[in-house]
Amino acid sequence: MLGLGKKLGPPQENEMERRKETAAFWFRNLRDDICDAFEKLERDAGGYDMYTGEPGTFERKHWDREQGGGGEMSIMRGRFFEKVGVNISTVHGEFSDKFRKEIPGADKSPAFWASGISLVAHMSNPHVPAVHMNTRFIVVGDGGLEGEDSGRFWFGGGADLTPMFEDKDAASRFHEAFRICCDKHGEGYYEKYKKWCDDYFFLPHRGEPRGIGGIFYDYLSSGDWEADFAYTQDVGRTFHDIYPEIARARMDKPWTDEDREAQKIKRGRYVEFNLLFDRGTKFGLMTGGNTEAILMSMPPEAKWP
Repeated sequence: MLGLGKKLGPPQENEMERRKETAAFWFRNLRDDICDAFEKLERDAGGYDMYTGEPGTFERKHWDREQGGGGEMSIMRGRFFEKVGVNISTVHGEFSDKFRKEIPGADKSPAFWASGISLVAHMSNPHVPAVHMNTRFIVVGDGGLEGEDSGRFWFGGGADLTPMFEDKDAASRFHEAFRICCDKHGEGYYEKYKKWCDDYFFLPHRGEPRGIGGIFYDYLSSGDWEADFAYTQDVGRTFHDIYPEIARARMDKPWTDEDREAQKIKRGRYVEFNLLFDRGTKFGLMTGGNTEAILMSMPPEAKWP
């Protein structure tokens, strides 16, 4: 049930501390449930001859951030999931002088707190799309609770799908799931966040999109924290439900050496975007995050012809 029903610790006297604890707790439980769903797919792939060897399982590795906070990597290298990372982190500190200019509110309140989940899956079968999902909660200064110059807070995240070949059915199912999710929470959310995703996950030097898109949102702070958090939770639930469904429906498709070659070339485009343009990569590196965790999004094999 994605963490529902699990109790938090004692109530926090400070409202922002309560919000931080609640968000971090949700991201951790979402991680656990996604890992469970992915390990089930990994086990079930044993019913097909093309997936050999024992099923993979997630290996977890905790890391501490010298400036404050830390996180936990969950990495699986298996027979169906060639490489998948489902990482969580909760970090705090101060933005560097250079980075403050890029973060709303950081010029006046450079202290920050950030918690979130970040996921990237690269599949063995070229007919099963790669996928990315992340959601996060960020607080600058005290979040603005002590006055208009004392910082800001917001949610962000999204999910996007990258088929190696044209797959209209996967694209339709993925977008429909997130349209339903968005329509429950805000008028115009889907159209706005779909366009943001299309614009963001684009390789200008190639003149092509990274994949078939999805949704992307940032700086979500409507004035109703509970509503914004509920939407962010629903984004996680929607991903948890739709991606395993898409992956399972393509699990039985055989592939050729030519298919695998095309997959590696497509993965090269993925690498280009993540290293040149991805804001999450930039945020992590510029705030002293764990390099191994930040770069877990890289595919195990890629090729540039």
